[in-house]
Amino acid sequence: QVQLVESGGGLVQPGGSLRLSCAASGSIFSINTMGWYRQAPGKEREWVATHTTWDSSTYYADSVKGRFTISRDNAKNTVYLEMNSLKPVDTANYYCNLVQRANNYWGQGTQVTVSS
Repeated sequence: QVQLVESGGGLVQPGGSLRLSCAASGSIFSINTMGWYRQAPGKEREWVATHTTWDSSTYYADSVKGRFTISRDNAKNTVYLEMNSLKPVDTANYYCNLVQRANNYWGQGTQVTVSS
């Protein structure tokens, strides 16, 4: 079993920054992907960014490219999302995701609100 715990959400003004963290525990295999999704009220959950363990590649949605950075500390099984130049449209509940051996795991989410 795998548990994901997110932290770091909060209220920030437009143009500000936040750093989200997601700590994974349990049966974590060396080959997996970890990433972030978000869901705004009344909208579908959308993919934000992914980090792969086998080659440390990173991938981003066009809407966040150049503003968000995903990184990972493999020793701690923790993935981070550094969010800069935040906009009101970035307001959402952000969910951590881990995929390994065709199994999908989700955290409980952390709320990010961008407002003046």
